[in-house]
Amino acid sequence: MSFNFVTWKKKFFELIHLRKDEHGPDKKLILVMAIISIFGLIMLSSASSVVAYARFGSSYHYLANQLIGLFLGIISFLIISRIDYRRWKGYAFYFLVGSILLLLLVFIPGIAAEYGSARSWINILGFSLQPSEFVKLSFLFYLAAWLESRSKERDTDEHHGIWQFLIILGIIAFLVIKQPDAGTLFIISLVSLIVYFVGGAPFRNILFIVLAGALALIVMVSLKPYQADRFKCLKDPTFDSEKTCYQINQSLIAVGSGGVLGRGLGQSRQKFMYLPEVWGDSVFSVIGEELGFVFCVILMLLFLYLFYRGYLIAKKAPDVFGKILAIGISSWIMIQAFLNIGGMINLVPMTGVPLPFVSYGGSAILAVFTAMGVLVNISRQTRN
Repeated sequence: MSFNFVTWKKKFFELIHLRKDEHGPDKKLILVMAIISIFGLIMLSSASSVVAYARFGSSYHYLANQLIGLFLGIISFLIISRIDYRRWKGYAFYFLVGSILLLLLVFIPGIAAEYGSARSWINILGFSLQPSEFVKLSFLFYLAAWLESRSKERDTDEHHGIWQFLIILGIIAFLVIKQPDAGTLFIISLVSLIVYFVGGAPFRNILFIVLAGALALIVMVSLKPYQADRFKCLKDPTFDSEKTCYQINQSLIAVGSGGVLGRGLGQSRQKFMYLPEVWGDSVFSVIGEELGFVFCVILMLLFLYLFYRGYLIAKKAPDVFGKILAIGISSWIMIQAFLNIGGMINLVPMTGVPLPFVSYGGSAILAVFTAMGVLVNISRQTRN
């Protein structure tokens, strides 16, 4: 069968063409996303400059790569935001299968890539990808479609689908923890629990899952000494300040030395090879050191406002599928931001998850912008 460019071009524009019942997108949501992203580029450039020059001979190495990821993310955002989100519902099962296959790729020799003790990456044609970043969205698509279909059978299902939910989530959780990636596991599990509740699950089911999750966490920590050490560092950062708790100690020094207004943009001292992963999960520490408490609070308020816009979109969504997707995407970004920031200021154990829109990482920025495209499309179809 020959390829007809004109035909495929016509099909593509039909796909992204606005429906009659659609209106303009949530401009405030797009604006706050843009503000955080631009701010993120500025701070990534500052935070990573020293390490980038030492490793690659260019202070802008990480910034240049991030711009490529951002460019791809914007393209994905523009396309996805024009595709009716309800079209994804028919591919729910394939999203579940795709989620499992993506997580299995990191265990295939020749494709898998290890960084430190984690096996969370794959290398394809010279490009590194983190499959779990995309699973956050693909698995959410499946859950949203399943929960919508289950809501129609609620009266005939006395268990409210709890066992099916636990089995499906358990498979995903097992593959994530085998990498191991405790931060992603927590995000996926908590977002899944939130959308399960929004989908109509009774409180007793939620309580049962929380208790089961707490038990599983205790078992995991007891079996993994390094996980137990993270909780020890949370309780007492001086427990092993030269090794196990080194990053949190350096992070607290950075944030604490920033004071109210910071040392000034570009004036961080901790980024001079003291603070690990300054381009990744530690970028918030540099923000605190250079711009101080005031800008840190502003950044957190921006994330809260983004969640609030997502909540409004979910509240006005035209169907259950859109409602669950909107609250799921908004919760994902909010929870991930809280985990990153909380880890850097020792409110929660360090998990190594990136700060959305800010931390370096092509996979993370592409996945988040794609998810935001879905959220913006839902906002086009909300009820007034």
